[in-house]
Amino acid sequence: MAGNVDSAAPDGPRCPLTEWEAVPVAGGAHEAGRSVLSRAVAVLGAFDQAHRELTASQIARRADLPLSTTHRLLVELADHDVVARRGDRWGVGGRIWSLGLLAPVQTGLRDVAAPFLHDVHATTRATVHLVVRQDTDALYLERVSGHTALPVVSRAGSLLPLHATGAGKVLLAHAPDGVQERVLGGHLQRWTPHTVVHPGRLRDQLRRVREQGHATTHEELVLGMSSVAVPVSRAPADGTPDVVAALGIVDPGVGRHRRRFLEVLQVAARGLGRRLGPP
Repeated sequence: MAGNVDSAAPDGPRCPLTEWEAVPVAGGAHEAGRSVLSRAVAVLGAFDQAHRELTASQIARRADLPLSTTHRLLVELADHDVVARRGDRWGVGGRIWSLGLLAPVQTGLRDVAAPFLHDVHATTRATVHLVVRQDTDALYLERVSGHTALPVVSRAGSLLPLHATGAGKVLLAHAPDGVQERVLGGHLQRWTPHTVVHPGRLRDQLRRVREQGHATTHEELVLGMSSVAVPVSRAPADGTPDVVAALGIVDPGVGRHRRRFLEVLQVAARGLGRRLGPP
């Protein structure tokens, strides 16, 4: 039986959709000066990688809008799942995440990678992920569910930490130095007792990932689950490998089947890299 491909609205610990609720709509009106559309865009522009959750007052300041206008726009946007609210804080809603997955680069990568993900699943019967780096997070573009029921933390669209997942460690190991330093110098959240949060130890792990060509984790994000992942590279004109994504498997049996899982992933990653061709 083929695995279930999950391209649903994003979900997971780093994604606000599972725990944020929409606010009932309130009427809005066009006001003098900037159009309603330009004000709504300004509200959305208040969010970025460093400001994922903001109060209405913070959004108003960052968008250079009156607080009353900001609040009216927020509740209208929430009715359409463009933003979402938890307590007194706001964040990006599910519709924005879903639209983001339609970006040409990501859509093209997902389409090309789909048969390779299904091949890995058919051979291993495990849950398979296609992951890319989005600044200092791991963005899960696709998931094919395996035969073992897993906690739902990695649906398509989920943002998960680079430091606590196999695919994330692969992407972090091949990220620019500046990105690595921001992650290592920032808050490394301890998701389980096994999460590596010491910067020096994580730096050593990243070095081994580059040397060995793969990453493994054991219960770093979810207890009872392990992962193994490899980079997807394509060779540009200068011959330097360009890591564009990671292919990973999450399964309780990674420890027992690591060698077989790794071989299957490496074959798929090489095939996908060839199919993608040079940038």
